[in-house]
Amino acid sequence: MKSISSNLNIMIKASEKASKILIRDFGEIEKLQVSKKGPSDFVTNSDLKVEKIIIEELRKARPNFSFISEENGIKKNKDTKNTWIIDPIDGTINFLHGIPHFAISIALKNNNEIVSGLIYDPIKDEMFFAEKNNGAFFNNHRIRVSNKNKINDCLFAVGGNLKEKVNFHNRKFGCAALDMAYVASGRLDGYFQENLNIWDIAAGFLLIKEAGGIVNDIDLNKIENVKIVATNPNINAKFIEKIDNF
Repeated sequence: MKSISSNLNIMIKASEKASKILIRDFGEIEKLQVSKKGPSDFVTNSDLKVEKIIIEELRKARPNFSFISEENGIKKNKDTKNTWIIDPIDGTINFLHGIPHFAISIALKNNNEIVSGLIYDPIKDEMFFAEKNNGAFFNNHRIRVSNKNKINDCLFAVGGNLKEKVNFHNRKFGCAALDMAYVASGRLDGYFQENLNIWDIAAGFLLIKEAGGIVNDIDLNKIENVKIVATNPNINAKFIEKIDNF
């Protein structure tokens, strides 16, 4: 493994510090105060506390960088070329129901490219990270996407209504960041979902590319309604053909 950049090191430390809040609150899930943002979109005290810690740690190290975060939105700073993209808890519904499948996601965008990405599952203590042209890693070990080439042998993560219609093996896990991390590490063979936000997928986008996968082009300046199609190279065309039929 090549040495990691100072920016990625800052991201790792921020996520580790913030994860202590998540682990503590997850153990006391019934005591959380919850306010409703929308029909299926909740914000908890944990979201706000975790985001606050991450932003404080990143700002301490890089005071001029800008931010895009789930709870605080867009915050432009002196340095508009470098932007942290933060999801404090991806998989909030899982978290609220005591299901241990959620993650912290942090990415760094430089101009119009994601140059660093990190997805951390604090309950399983699994950290996935990548840097542009430096590969993708899981707990410091290099990872690659799967090499399967038959659709029927594959397992996909999907979102929306697609799950009810397709005739291949698929799951809906409720955490876009971990879905993408699992594709990057070969646990899943592909992922499809529409109507995502940039903070859901920014880190995973780089992870999959650096792990040798194929991800559709996305407009990194677009905040909402982002579509992701990601697979290993062997099945990309077959997968796109399948989902285009629905």
